[in-house]
Amino acid sequence: MTGQRRGVALDAGRGAGSAGKREQMIRRADLSDADAITEVFLASRAAAMPYLPRLYDDAQTRAWIVHVVLPGCATWVAESPAGEILGFAALDGDVLEHLYLRPDVRRQGIGTALLAQVRQAAPGRLSLRVFTRNTAARSFYQRHGFRPVDEDDGSRNEENEPDMTYAWQP
Repeated sequence: MTGQRRGVALDAGRGAGSAGKREQMIRRADLSDADAITEVFLASRAAAMPYLPRLYDDAQTRAWIVHVVLPGCATWVAESPAGEILGFAALDGDVLEHLYLRPDVRRQGIGTALLAQVRQAAPGRLSLRVFTRNTAARSFYQRHGFRPVDEDDGSRNEENEPDMTYAWQP
């Protein structure tokens, strides 16, 4: 399947009519997406969680995407009709390791579309961790049926930031 991209076209718009709708395709990520995934990851964290310490530079973050995330997780991207990566989700077994969107495309249904793809791949159960202060992400997951199952003081993550585990079962 060299050079060919397959995915599911989704209309992620909200509400009636075409105003505010953004169409995208959800497809499996590949190594050629590493730069765009890295940009989404860095921009999203900077916009949504400015309180987090920046532990790694851009090159180190890209290397982590290339050598850890892409080979270790089932990873999907949301791609615009113009070929822009709008967001990504990475699943390791039944753990949603990452779901990040470009800051300019939040609240347009793209995260919901990525989450639906992840649920298809892990239909029995999903869990994830989210920083406690990331109230927007916590609200998003709660709206999608996730419930908190534990809290931590930050000793289990590199950022030393309090976090919570959320779980979902159909």
